[in-house]
Order: sequence, then structure tokens, then C-alpha cells
Amino acid sequence: MSDYHRKYFGLKKEVAPVLEGTYASRLVDLLRLKGYEIDYGGLTVRLATEFGFCVGVERSIQMAYETRRMFPDKRIFITAEIIHNAYVNKQLVEMGCTFLNGQYKNGSFEDIGADDVVILPAFGASVEEIEEIKKKGAFIVDSTCGAVVSVWNNVHRYAKDDFTSLIHGKYSHEETIATASRATGKADGFTGSDVGKKGKYLIVRDMEEAKYVCEYIIRGGNREEFLRKFKHATSVGFDPDRDLERLGVANQTTMLSSETLAIQGAMRAAFVQKYGEGETLQRVRSADTICSATQDRQDAMGELLARKRPDVLIVIGGYNSSNTGHLAEMGIEKGVPTYHIDDASCLTGKREIRHQPIGAKATTLTEDWWPGRPRPLIGITAGASTPNNKIGDVFVRLFELNGADLDRLMAHVEALPTPELTEEEKRKLERMKILHGDH
Repeated sequence: MSDYHRKYFGLKKEVAPVLEGTYASRLVDLLRLKGYEIDYGGLTVRLATEFGFCVGVERSIQMAYETRRMFPDKRIFITAEIIHNAYVNKQLVEMGCTFLNGQYKNGSFEDIGADDVVILPAFGASVEEIEEIKKKGAFIVDSTCGAVVSVWNNVHRYAKDDFTSLIHGKYSHEETIATASRATGKADGFTGSDVGKKGKYLIVRDMEEAKYVCEYIIRGGNREEFLRKFKHATSVGFDPDRDLERLGVANQTTMLSSETLAIQGAMRAAFVQKYGEGETLQRVRSADTICSATQDRQDAMGELLARKRPDVLIVIGGYNSSNTGHLAEMGIEKGVPTYHIDDASCLTGKREIRHQPIGAKATTLTEDWWPGRPRPLIGITAGASTPNNKIGDVFVRLFELNGADLDRLMAHVEALPTPELTEEEKRKLERMKILHGDH
């Protein structure tokens, strides 16, 4: 039986300087303090008030660094990308970590031995993967985000009570794979125990797919067509004529919250039409499992767009980051020219930007993206897996493209007046040690 660890190793002081030097940004820290906006040299750049690393991501990264420090001579494996950010994962590769899945894969589960350490990433891992690691006898470090575990608890209860889990998510996403594995009633023995039943699940990506399911619930349909449509998104043996009679709604925590809520409402309305209001109460369940960090960033994006419409919106983060992609969707829905970029190197010039459009599988180059009017306003936000240094680099690059003196830029930011801080903002800044002068 393998050892299992889900807490820090008490090495924060040892790894803090490395984390600070690798992921922090003095410029971004100042922007938090100075009101999230720079107006300099004929260009205004405004940052959303919630952006970048969330607590769950910070925890996962810190645990990975502490694990390396704790076991300097052991082989360390990670089941998949620790988070969806290329820069962070490349740092872990350079630290000697071996990835078992994803684009950084450089090892396999067959390589794991009893003397090795395996990290479960922020998204968690499937029951089957954990069972395989346990058989190897390796030491498990579980950095799964607590918000994800909360979803697992819900689908586990659904299975126990003979409800099919309807999961709003992407069937190929690591988190949804892990959640679906628990919707069957299985458990890893650490975050839960088997319920002894074979639960069912159906994964819907968006409202369009949800409406198809609602129509099937109300009127029935072509069973074979349904199974073809959701070929990769259903549990083994799923039967839409049997398994859509009792549903528990869950979600991938990084999905667009408004869409998850809309899907919940659509499912309930379909059941009311099919079974009536009273019986629906016994047939449909839901739980608020939207990640608070995801919600906060989406709310801040809404505020950024509503306050004064930017001429251009830049969204920074990994191209396979679900929550980052949904932030870009929000800008597009408001009609703002929006560009999802990985880092500052994508800003190749005022005439050209490299970005990945929503739904695309690769980046593209767009010309003449820079706002055409004088004194433009550019909005910036970043997904929950984007480090501050990458955000700061984009700010610097934008002013560089506009011909600013970068040495004077920093002096200008430091000289900006500090607005009155709310108690919540003070707590955030204290946590980042800004108010104590430690930067």
C-alpha cells in the first residue's frame, strides 16, 4: 500500500524565494496597489481586479516545489500537467519531474517503482490512475484543488442514490475525466470510498448539447443517434431511455458559470415538462460547484468590460486552459476585439499578433490588431493558471510597442497615487507581502 500525502511538507520558507523569483512581478504587485491601471505615453492599459493564480493553483505549485525539496534524490512523476500553463510545466521539467500524460509526457506509468514519488495535479487524477499508482507502491502527493474534490463528492452521492451525473464539461479535460471516473460510484480510497453501485454519467460540453438532451428527455428520440453523438461522453453501457430519468447536475469547475447555471435551468424545465413540478423535485438535483476563483475572474471580466469598453482585450494564459478560454469568450460576446495569447512573445508588433481563436486548435497571426484611435484603452486579464511575471511582461511589451521609455514607466507606476483600499484588498495585499515592503 502506497503512502499518501495531501498537505504541505512545511517547507514554505525554503521554497518561497524560488517561487518568488520564478513567478512574481513587481509591476503587477504595484498595479494591485495603484488601482489596476496605467495611463502613460498616450496609452492606457487596465487590468481586471481578479486575475492570474488562484489559491488552488498556488497550492499545487507550492506542493510540487516542496516535494522536490523534500525528496531531492527520488524520481518524481506527475500524472498530467500540474496546471494548464506552459511556462509552469516547463519549469517542473527542468526540475527533473517526469510527466505521464499530456504534451510534456516523458515517461509512463510502467516506469513507476515503489521508491518513487507521484504528484497528482490540481485537476486531480482518475480512480483508475490512482489505483495503478497504489499497486506500484509509490508515495502519492495529492495537490488536487479542493473545489474539484467538492464536485467529486457530489457525483459520488449521485451514484450512491441512483442518479445519473450530468456533467457540464469537456470530456477530454483531465478534471472531467477524473470527475467522470467517480460518477460511476468508484473512489480512490483517499477522497472517498466505493459505494458498491455502477453509477452513470453523461458529459455535455455546452448549451447546444444540453438542449439536445432536454429534447430527448421530453420526447424521446433515436437511441443510436444519441449514443453516436455522445460516444466519448457517456459511461459504459449508458442507455438514454433508462439513464435520463433521474439526473444530478455537476460541472467542470473551470466552465463558464452562466452556462452551467443555464444548463441546470434547462434540465429542470425539461423535467417539469415531462414529469410535472412535484415529481421533478425527486428527479433532479444540482449543487453549486462553480469554483469561486473561476467565478471571481469572470465577474471581474464583466466589470472590466462594463466600466469602459476597451478598444482591445488581451487574455493571457495557456491555450488548453479552460477558464482562460472562457474569459476570452466573454470579451468576444461583448463585441470587443479579443486575443487569447500565451505570453508577451505573441505581441510581435503593432501590426501583428499571434493568438489562438476560440475553438481553434492552433495559433494564428492577425494583422492590424492595434487600436486605430489616439490614446487607446487596452484591457488585460489572465486565467487562474497564469503567473504574474507573464502578466507583467505583457504590460511592459504593450508600452514598448507604443514607444515608451521603460525605465520611466516603472518610475511612473511607483509615483501613481494609491486609492483607498477596501478591507478585502488590504488582506490580499498583506498576503502578498506588499504592505510589509518585502518586494
